[in-house]
Amino acid sequence: MSNTKKLRAHSLNVLYEDNHLIAVNKRSGDIVQGDKTGDQPLNEIVASFLKAKYNKPGDAFVGTIHRIDRPVSGVVLFAKTSKALARMNAQFQDKEVQKTYWAVVKNQPPQTTETVTHHLLRNRQKNKSFAYAHKYKDSKESSLKYEIIKKLDRYFLLEITPYTGRHHQIRVQLSTLGFPIKGDVKYGFDRTNPDASIHLHARKIFFAHPVTKEPVEIIAPTPDEVIWNACD
Repeated sequence: MSNTKKLRAHSLNVLYEDNHLIAVNKRSGDIVQGDKTGDQPLNEIVASFLKAKYNKPGDAFVGTIHRIDRPVSGVVLFAKTSKALARMNAQFQDKEVQKTYWAVVKNQPPQTTETVTHHLLRNRQKNKSFAYAHKYKDSKESSLKYEIIKKLDRYFLLEITPYTGRHHQIRVQLSTLGFPIKGDVKYGFDRTNPDASIHLHARKIFFAHPVTKEPVEIIAPTPDEVIWNACD
């Protein structure tokens, strides 16, 4: 194991772990799985952590159950066994997993709470999605609920419940509604954050444990940053 991997694994923020699952609080900028950048992904960091923690002679099994975007922070769940991976994949496919996000926006939404539906088209070349009011060929229906949960000094904290899991769904839907996420210049915010993050945080995940069937709720603390600190 390289020194870099040792350092990253040591600094991993583990939120939950048992024999079947491990959940971590992803930092903005980390990628969940490997991509064309060649940067070390979070699933490899988790595998290094488990290998070192349990002194495994071989590689630790780490199955990626779901992903969140690179500039987004928050809870990410991994499987430690193939059985847990298959069962959690089925729960996600059947929309049995409840996810909650926090988003900081500059513009005040017109409603305190609202459920909205758009039809999303993904442009893979631009790595960007576009939201429309009406259905188009190859578009996918995308729904979420937002609620204003706190008024900050110059911003508003929204709690987001996505009902579908589309590419960049929360980012493009909020932008289309007229309140893009702070720092998200790809979707209409006027300037970047200094660390290239966006103020979108995967706050909570709720599901039935793949083996015990008991309910599991995992909450991820927000990043240690001025605006996020004002949200807690």
